[in-house]
Amino acid sequence: MPKKGSIKPTGETAVLVGVITQIQDEKKSKEYLDELAFLAQTAGAKPILRFTQKLAKPNPKTFIGSGKINEILEYVKENDVDIVIFDDELSPSQLRNIETIFGERKILDRTNLILDIFAGRAQTAHACTQVELAQYEYLLPRLTRMWTHLQKQKGGIGMKGPGETEIETDRRIIRERISLLKKKLKTIDKQMATQRKNRGQMIRVSLVGYTNVGKSTIMNALSKSEVFAENKLFATLDTTVRKVVIENLPFLLSDTVGFIRKLPTQLVESFKSTLDEVRESDFLIHVVDISHEHFEEQVDSVNNILDEIQASDKPTLMVFNKIDLFSYTPKDEDDLTPRTRANNSLADWESTWMSKMNENCIFISAHQKDNWEGFKTTVYELVKEIHARRYPYNKFLY
Repeated sequence: MPKKGSIKPTGETAVLVGVITQIQDEKKSKEYLDELAFLAQTAGAKPILRFTQKLAKPNPKTFIGSGKINEILEYVKENDVDIVIFDDELSPSQLRNIETIFGERKILDRTNLILDIFAGRAQTAHACTQVELAQYEYLLPRLTRMWTHLQKQKGGIGMKGPGETEIETDRRIIRERISLLKKKLKTIDKQMATQRKNRGQMIRVSLVGYTNVGKSTIMNALSKSEVFAENKLFATLDTTVRKVVIENLPFLLSDTVGFIRKLPTQLVESFKSTLDEVRESDFLIHVVDISHEHFEEQVDSVNNILDEIQASDKPTLMVFNKIDLFSYTPKDEDDLTPRTRANNSLADWESTWMSKMNENCIFISAHQKDNWEGFKTTVYELVKEIHARRYPYNKFLY
């Protein structure tokens, strides 16, 4: 069974490695490395330095060039760095080659790091099964690196060496485990589907969005519950469903796992069943961290995943959260100071292109409750509209 978390919580040091290419310019590379640093911190590591290299495309053997590899190796040895983390998924051969160069140092890629965080955050049987399945599917093509101690015992013609035997045996065991986990997930999915049916015909609303945008804070405030929320990536893995009543109109609200750019394929596949709650919702609340410098790209990433799970056609309320992180103050009419993101008022945000491009759109601070009543009223009206269409003879509720 994959280890539950490969980074020690005692604060291992790490260096981050990224590339600047034709499709990932310097600005975007820096942004991805910022996110990778946050991922590393979430997992318990301490990033101390970043390395980048301009390449037409990643090196097929070692991801980056030999000169840059040697530069990183020298720094790692001099500073006794524990982990080298690459900002893209390494192929099995790249990983094997890099591990050979760095010896005993731990080598992780973005996928492995995210899997590590998910493994540490999974609580329920459903989430644990999904993460374990993703870990095994990631591990299977990379098994050879686990058996380097047997490299000198390679088999020749007519002589099958023990190294190959061990690897093939392990592959068979992992394939059997993957098959078992998939069957287990199907059983859990059926149970969850039954639970969803047993909730009756109440209107169902799902919170979706990039990781760490404030979905759980909104869930807690609306449902008056205590869903785990903190300023870390993937604080929520398990889908949480709560009954919410606004005025006298009840509905079900679910909080789902946050999305992220370069989300590992294995996790998208494993967590598709979790996202059934999103697919079966009557409408979505897409939460956006408007204080993030590149929130537009985060919105695109979420929309791409919603499209992948066939939920992009759902009615959606765009909620631009965290407006309290801007130190705006109302301006006097005679104040000629140029408007910037830093001094926008709520009225300014409501007149931006974001509001004009999205028919259902609102700007709030879930933490400070700025425009909170307006948000609740908007949600109420959307739920009421669906309720009135579905139950035309039950309008006494409102």
